[in-house]
Amino acid sequence: MARAGRGIAPAALAAGALALVLLPLMGLAQRTPWSSIGTDLRQHDALLALRLSLECSLGALAVSILLGVPLAWVLARYPFPGRSVARALVTLPMVLPPVVGGIALLYAFGRRGFAGRWLYASTGWRLPFTAGGAVLAEAFVAMPFLVITAEAAFRSIDRRAEDAAATLGASPAYRFRRVTLPAVAPALAAGAALCWARALGEFGATITFAGNFPGTTQTMPLAIYVDIESGNDGVALALSLVMLAVSFIVLIGLRDRWLATR
Repeated sequence: MARAGRGIAPAALAAGALALVLLPLMGLAQRTPWSSIGTDLRQHDALLALRLSLECSLGALAVSILLGVPLAWVLARYPFPGRSVARALVTLPMVLPPVVGGIALLYAFGRRGFAGRWLYASTGWRLPFTAGGAVLAEAFVAMPFLVITAEAAFRSIDRRAEDAAATLGASPAYRFRRVTLPAVAPALAAGAALCWARALGEFGATITFAGNFPGTTQTMPLAIYVDIESGNDGVALALSLVMLAVSFIVLIGLRDRWLATR
């Protein structure tokens, strides 16, 4: 009897935690105009936001893979002074308020920023308040998810296969392409999925650095914010459900790696 009583409090707290997650989702589902959701998603502004979100998030994913995988490899395999500091800096955007990240990007890559001034003078390119700026902002906040996943994978693989390939005369590039990458491919796919989902949902850094221009920088989170502010709840709720479904599918797909259901 006493043992059963001791289990009541943890069970009640667990139920409270579950309710904290489920009740807002139930509220969202309850307020959604299901009969008109197809019409709401086919509205011009909603389609623009959907298209732009896909383009920018996939662009951010490409940037993250191009830069993040080599960075993860270096952090995992090459000890150097200040590696722990470098790792902390790489993961900082995960805990940094996104608006602060957007301000930092603006002061770095804006027309008067130390990097943006040089970029504009050299190429004529400007990043703030453009689709390229939205891609950069999303990559800034999303790339750490790929880096930490890839670094953990590079650290954990059995290096004997790499050593065997080296003894057979395989070059470092060949070993990386034919031995290492296949071994870490599932982890890289998981990290890429998380990175893409985070980029898709980015709001604060995007609106601060890239602005909120329909058809140019207004991604789904920004469109949802504008629609809620203007009273267009139907489109906002429809786009919210799209983002909720994407997030849920990503987490379900990664459940064996991240949620340890078995």
